[in-house]
Parts: sequence; structure tokens; C-alpha cells
Amino acid sequence: MNSTHWFRNPAARPDAAAAEAAVAHQAQLTKPAGALGRLEDLAVRLAALQGRERPDVDRVWITVFAADHGVAAAGVSAFPQAVTAQMVANMAGGGAAISVLARQLGARLELVNLGTVVPVPVHPDIHDAVIGPGSADFTQGPAMSDDQLARALHEGAAAAERALANGSELFIGGEMGIGNTTAASAVACALLDRPPGALAGPGTGLDAVGVARKVAVIEQGLALHAARLADPAAVLACVGGFEIAALAGAYIACAQRGLPVLVDGFISSAAALAASRLCAGATDWLLLSHRSAEPGHAALLEALGGSGGDAGGSAALLDLGMRLGEGSGAATAVALLRLACALHAGMATFAEAGVAASKV
Repeated sequence: MNSTHWFRNPAARPDAAAAEAAVAHQAQLTKPAGALGRLEDLAVRLAALQGRERPDVDRVWITVFAADHGVAAAGVSAFPQAVTAQMVANMAGGGAAISVLARQLGARLELVNLGTVVPVPVHPDIHDAVIGPGSADFTQGPAMSDDQLARALHEGAAAAERALANGSELFIGGEMGIGNTTAASAVACALLDRPPGALAGPGTGLDAVGVARKVAVIEQGLALHAARLADPAAVLACVGGFEIAALAGAYIACAQRGLPVLVDGFISSAAALAASRLCAGATDWLLLSHRSAEPGHAALLEALGGSGGDAGGSAALLDLGMRLGEGSGAATAVALLRLACALHAGMATFAEAGVAASKV
């Protein structure tokens, strides 16, 4: 991260030779060609991203970035801001959904506190990287200064570097922050040039009146910052949040350093779209885990890959009606990636099994 604008440097290139070798290996396995569907495609894609014919995702790294949002003061969430710090403590204590999923996966879970209204308790699993007591209210001014944006992007990149230093084979970014579906919706609207009414949803459980209030708040923020929204970095600064910017920074650093990413739901996908606009080739490194129940997610998935899917043009891996965040949807999808790798590496070839290959 030597350059001030490091996040605009292009991504690494996937290994085409490793992909070709994986395709050739798939053709020799004891099954009709294509019979395992997307599991075959996942194995080949992971081979290209990991630079080896037989990929693996045994070592998974999960970073959850936490921050509060000044726009929460406009009444855009069903929960008070104190919940952000409380949930970070719950994650550290092992009681949150992502905590349970990380244990089941044998994944490393770290929590990064970027700034909350109520202080986060000290805990060995919480990395303290406070930028401020949450971002500012974007209906009154920018959500963060350019310096704060740079720090948030850097903290995301630092998490990716820790994952790489620990030999991780897959990175998952999660988030926690009351009000962050509003910020993510504003980011998505700015990047996609879509009206808030088309993308904003209930978030943590708003009723129709609450969603209408959220739409009006986003409209106000977008109007205030309209002159700056052509630049994706300015979008993050004007209407984003510390944790959304950190996610974008993590995704960019992973793409530049060659670490595959499994992207979570709506908020993570808004960050992923910002990352893809800042860093050429970043989408090559982004696997999209699931389709969130949040209504704006479909548009983000389409923008990230076409037909509502990943950069390979296929649909998100799961559609379970999830909308929790925390990285939970991505963690749930790890099982599919592991199965894809196990089938690719463990099935016998026609020659090994003494089975006649197809003549077609």
C-alpha cells in the first residue's frame, strides 16, 4: 500500500494455465461432462484464482468490520445505535451467527472496530482501529473526510494482508453497523444511477412507513452530494460508511494480491461494486455467495456479473432468503466451495477406475 491511490491499481490476473489444467482434469473424471454443473465451474475458477490445478478452501479468513452511522439519527433503523457495539461484543463472545458459522467452518474470525457511538469493550479478538465515533450524517455533509476514507480503505487492506500472512485460501468480509443498509443503498444508488425507491428495503425490519422515510433520507443525501458522485471514491466518502469503505479496501487488496473473495449480501455487494469501479479486474476475484432478501441486492448482483451473478456470469450460489449480514451468507456458502474442491480432487479418473470414457 505504498501509493496514496493504491486502491486504483489493477488487480492480479487469474492463472489461465491452472484453469486449463483443471478443465482437462475435469474431463477425465468418472461422470458425464458437465454432470456436476456449477460445482465443476467453481473448481475450475478456484484453480485459476489459486494458481493450482487442484484448489482448496480449508483455510478461511473472516473479518467483520464494525462502525456506526450518523444517518441513523434520521430514524432509518428499527434498532438503536447501541446495538452495534453490543453485537460486536456478542460476536467476540461467540454468540452471533457469524461466530457459530466460523466455528463450524474452522475459520479464523477477527473483528475490526472502526468506530462506534457506544465504546466497544476490550477483547483479544477485537482489533481496535477507530477512525471516529461513526461516520457523519450524510444528509448534512459528507459521511467522512477524504482522510477518513483513506484510513478506512487502509484498514480493509490491512485485514487482507493479515489473511495472506496467515496462509488463508479464501477471504470473507462481514459488517456490523446500525444504519448501514441506508448507507449501502445510497452507495448502490449512486453507483448504479438508480432511484432510492428501487433499491432501499426494510433492512433490520422497517415497516412501509419506515422504508419510505429511508427512501426520503437517501434522496436528500444524494441530492446534496450530486456534484461529486461521478467518482466511486467520492461516493464512499459522501454517502458510505467506515465499514463499507473498509470492505471495499479489503476486496481491492485481495484482488491485487491474488486472494479469492467470497462476497456476502447487500451491504458487502455495495462495497464490492465500489471496489470493482476503483480497481480494474477486481470482479475476477469475487465469488458471490448468495442472493439477499434485501430488494436492492438483485441489481447489485447483476452489476457485478450479469444475469444476477458472479463475474463468470452465473447466478449467486445460494438463495435462502437470508438478510442478516455479518458475512453469514458467505460463510454458509463455503460448504459448496469445499464440496466442489473435494469432488475435483477426490473423484477417480476413467483410467484409474477402469471405466470406459464417453465416445462423444
